Amino acid sequence: MQAARPFSKVMFMSDEKTEKTIEGKKDELKNPAKQSSPKKSVEGKPEHTEHKIAHDSEHKAEHKPERPSDASKEHKVSESALKAPEAKPEVKSEKRSKRKRASAKSEKVLVIRGKRKESVARATIQKGSGIVRVNKLNVEALNNKYVRDFIKEPIKLAGLPANSVNITVTVNGGGVLGQAQAARIAIAKALVKYFDDKALQDKFMSVDRFLLIEDSRRVESKKYKGPKARARFQKSYR
Repeated sequence: MQAARPFSKVMFMSDEKTEKTIEGKKDELKNPAKQSSPKKSVEGKPEHTEHKIAHDSEHKAEHKPERPSDASKEHKVSESALKAPEAKPEVKSEKRSKRKRASAKSEKVLVIRGKRKESVARATIQKGSGIVRVNKLNVEALNNKYVRDFIKEPIKLAGLPANSVNITVTVNGGGVLGQAQAARIAIAKALVKYFDDKALQDKFMSVDRFLLIEDSRRVESKKYKGPKARARFQKSYR
């Protein structure tokens, strides 16, 4: 016959298990939040979130597009450098030229003509300090005092405003006095036009109208039977 099993030990073990399960159910009833909260890992994050993060990272790694190599980058950079036009220095030069043009436009410069007989004078007037030159020579450097005073007459009549401008005159053709009168007309007309002063114009006209009006008279041509236009050779009867 078979030996009988030790029922006492088995019953003792089962009693302990039942007691533990009963105590666990009591705790769950007291704290229902513990039952719903998932188990936390060592770092304090739930286990299912860790699993989800790992799965997402693996999925991104699989579907991530490959980055272009360094060689392709250099190739693209070189192509863009070749295609891009170098327009910066041209823009700077254009800006400088525009500034120069604007500065040139802001300065008032006039060129006026004067004539007398066969002489033609052109006077250039601009802002300055009262310097007057005739054929690159200062007026004060002219030897003939009569010619010098003749050219300076409109400057003396203008007064102080003439000290704020520079006048350069170029004269050609004719004789000494013809050039002096042509230069005087050019200077007088230039002063009136530059300052746009009606009183100065009236002053010049009252002193000598030929300061502003060119003399249209010319030398009459020589005729035959005489040394000049109207003179005749002397006749001798003996």
